[in-house]
Amino acid sequence: MTTETTAPSRWTQQLTARVRAVDAARPWLWDGLLTLGWTTAALVDAAGGWRNVARDPSLPSGLIVLLSLALSLPLYARRRRPTTVLALMAPAALVSEASGAFLQAAFLQALPLFHIALTRPPRRLLGAFALLVPPVLVGGLRFDGDEWDQHVVPILWAYVIVALLGITVRSRRDHTASLVDRARRLEIERDQEVRLAAAAERARIAREMHDIIGHNLSVITGLADGGRYAAAKSPERAAQALDAIGTTSRQALDELRRLLGVLSAPDDAPSAAARTPQPTLEDLESLLEGVRKAGLPVAAELPAPLPPLPPGAQLTVYRVIQESLTNTLKHAGPGASATVRVAAAPDALLVTVTDTGTPSAAPGQGQGLTGMRERAALYDGTLDSGPLPDGAGWQVRLRIPTTPEEHRP
Repeated sequence: MTTETTAPSRWTQQLTARVRAVDAARPWLWDGLLTLGWTTAALVDAAGGWRNVARDPSLPSGLIVLLSLALSLPLYARRRRPTTVLALMAPAALVSEASGAFLQAAFLQALPLFHIALTRPPRRLLGAFALLVPPVLVGGLRFDGDEWDQHVVPILWAYVIVALLGITVRSRRDHTASLVDRARRLEIERDQEVRLAAAAERARIAREMHDIIGHNLSVITGLADGGRYAAAKSPERAAQALDAIGTTSRQALDELRRLLGVLSAPDDAPSAAARTPQPTLEDLESLLEGVRKAGLPVAAELPAPLPPLPPGAQLTVYRVIQESLTNTLKHAGPGASATVRVAAAPDALLVTVTDTGTPSAAPGQGQGLTGMRERAALYDGTLDSGPLPDGAGWQVRLRIPTTPEEHRP
């Protein structure tokens, strides 16, 4: 049943679309066919049928043919210049009514009237009716006497209905155009949102790649340097360094696979890598142990138990500590040490990472610090970094709110 009711409708829509496409490409074709059709009808009526309604059937045939042509040929330009067309037809309509011919071709004035209502400002309708009313009044008053209204009123009502039809079609067309324009704007907004989301995702990936690769390579470098020095004197220490290098490398590869797995997995079918949990506060001890093996002494003050935070906020704390210790490994110089303090305040988690490196060797304003600040801002947190007041070290301070209403989704 559904197919029977929708197939004709679909066929009609396709046919209408094709007709509109042809009309848009060759408007002269439709205008010419319509003008030819109505001109033929007017001339057929002029051959003798006009006498059936005429008040004066004795009028010469030449005048009737001339009036019929004057009322039909201007229709060719009705869509481009409807007001001009109506102005050209009005004298012929006036002669038709005043002479008593009462040609039915005069009703063709409804076509330019429709296009005036459809495409021109509403005030143009006043001028149109100023052209339409006088001929009808002249004919009614001259030939119908006291019953002139029986001739005038039906014709004027017909013209009013045509004008209202044009206004209705125009309103629906404008409404449709408004909906299309709104849909286009919404599509543009969606495209902008997609681009912004893509840019944010690229920034997030850049931060993750920077943290994973930068930290693990720094640890591996420290382990390799220590292993090289220990190779001659303590082969066991060198072997331990190589084991640690292997462990750190595998951890880095696992994290990279997890990150790339998130990128390659379809939205509706996340991969196993995508489901692998990101580092949390529980992984801080492993992080600190890896840094210590790389040769950086790290003292840690961690609360027990660790405060509850959303997974994203825990990852932020982990990455900030990781980046801070990586910068210490890279910039603090030989003999430096670091201290990590994590404290739970009533409404926030406070993280402080301090090293004993020289401020001149402190990290610059590169991707690392920018990434840390962006991570903190995602959870309404704040991050400050700079040299210690006495000039003997560098400090990073992070504050992450822990109250539920402050967390962003």
